[in-house]
Amino acid sequence: MIVRAPGKLVLSGAYAVLEGAPALVAAVDRYVLADPARPAALVTEEVQAAIDAGALDAAAWFDASALRSAEPEPPPASPGAAPPRGASRKLGLGSSAAILVATLAARAAAASEASAAPAGQRAPTWDARALFLGALAAHRRAQGGGSGVDVAASVYGGVLCCRLGPGGELDVTPHALPGGLVIEVFASDASARTSAMLERVRALAAREPEAHRALLGAAAEGARAAVVAADARALVAALDRQVDALAELGDRAGAPIVTPALRRLRPAAAAEGASLAPSGAGGGDVSLFVGGAPPSTAWLAAARAAGLERVPMALGAPGVHVLDAARPRGA
Repeated sequence: MIVRAPGKLVLSGAYAVLEGAPALVAAVDRYVLADPARPAALVTEEVQAAIDAGALDAAAWFDASALRSAEPEPPPASPGAAPPRGASRKLGLGSSAAILVATLAARAAAASEASAAPAGQRAPTWDARALFLGALAAHRRAQGGGSGVDVAASVYGGVLCCRLGPGGELDVTPHALPGGLVIEVFASDASARTSAMLERVRALAAREPEAHRALLGAAAEGARAAVVAADARALVAALDRQVDALAELGDRAGAPIVTPALRRLRPAAAAEGASLAPSGAGGGDVSLFVGGAPPSTAWLAAARAAGLERVPMALGAPGVHVLDAARPRGA
């Protein structure tokens, strides 16, 4: 039995979600696979946190390669030698959350299958709410906090609006994006650790609290506007407001939330009626071209020259589920 959990893209509300603003997050059709019948080759910090908390009895084998990008293979060390095996890097699609959710669901499914009644009456494989709360707690414990929107996307799937409450609870509701919207995903040749980006922004809050508050307030206004956007143009305007605020926030914090490549490409995207925005904490990984039409050939060429490559993926994928043995793993 194979269980799979989707990765995610943060469409709107990065950073501001931690201050109570709404965030829009979408599950994508790239998955972590988990098999409870196979021994774990690696135990992530998040899975270990779930084990330590008693939410998980054991780790499981997983494959998160679909949430990573293959690096070009380096040349052989010497003539005639076999070429080294190519490395990979994360894409910023929430692999740590997806690994945790897939593992929790896989172990729950295995326990459910083992206790199935002889007559064929089976208990539910897992309770989605309990799975979400257990994964959220373990993920935050391992990462020292966080909104948990990536956990929500992996558990529930679809496109979600998430709001963080004053007590740390995360309210999650399905969200319908405006009709006629085009979202293209691009991987960067640069990447940054989310925790390091957040640390720099927190340092800015301690050093310049008024500037931090003002910039996050501007980003929050854009996040609220994105939730109520009725068409592609309104959503593009809401995203641009956030990117403007996050670019200045990054400048003041010394964190490249909006990378130089995105800064160079934004005016050309705007000329095509689109917004070019980092997904999540920024600093590289993936970015989003959001508009009413696909990017032009000229824009795509400029993006490639800037180190951005289009990564095909669909938004709104289903949440964690048991993989149908008759369905191809990539479907």
